[in-house]
Amino acid sequence: MKTVITTDLLTKTFGKFTAVNAISFEVHEGEIFGFLGANGAGKTTALKMLTGLLSPSSGKASVAGFDIGKQPEQVKRRIGYMSQKFSLYEDLTVRENIRLFGGIYGLKMSDIRSKTEALLEKLQLGEEADKLVGSLPLGWKQKLAFSVALLHEPRIVFLDEPTSGVDPITRRQFWELIYEAAAAGVTLMVTTHYMDEAEYCDRVSIMVDGKIEALDTPRAMKAAFKADDMDEVFRKLARGQ
Repeated sequence: MKTVITTDLLTKTFGKFTAVNAISFEVHEGEIFGFLGANGAGKTTALKMLTGLLSPSSGKASVAGFDIGKQPEQVKRRIGYMSQKFSLYEDLTVRENIRLFGGIYGLKMSDIRSKTEALLEKLQLGEEADKLVGSLPLGWKQKLAFSVALLHEPRIVFLDEPTSGVDPITRRQFWELIYEAAAAGVTLMVTTHYMDEAEYCDRVSIMVDGKIEALDTPRAMKAAFKADDMDEVFRKLARGQ
């Protein structure tokens, strides 16, 4: 399988604190790669380096064939990104947000118009198209933000805690959107602290205190740790068992 993300001893320090400690892994084309760990484990910092938002302190990585340290702008143009905090403008309408980000991504106005209508229909947001995004339920906001991150048809999408704070039903619906994107060949790297979401991924890595302590398929990881679920795997890793 084609490798689209690689890291080699990627490290980020803030003063004397090491947030990401020499992590190495690869992500393959069309894969749903789970980046798991407790809050504060270093997931978001690692993701910010991979998306060109933070420069690494040492080590190296490439995304879509571009060096994140030397070519961050080329990386940004070829990826989609949904941040941990809601990433759309709440004082703009649904339609205005879609058009704004279409312009930011460099789409032609004709494409923006057609993609806007298609997206509104897909998400069943036609009646809410001219309502302020801030008035929408959180689950709808998250699904809209994810869909907007795919608007320019990137081949790699980074999702930072995309289901944080939403109810279980909405979480499942959100993952259906992720499956759909992966089936179309999009590579998705997802950070989460919900261990049950690891079951939805092709492979997962688990970070503990800035280090990747385990990386494999969910099934193989549960077998290796003699665990019934991924939550038990994580507890054993956190305890050093």
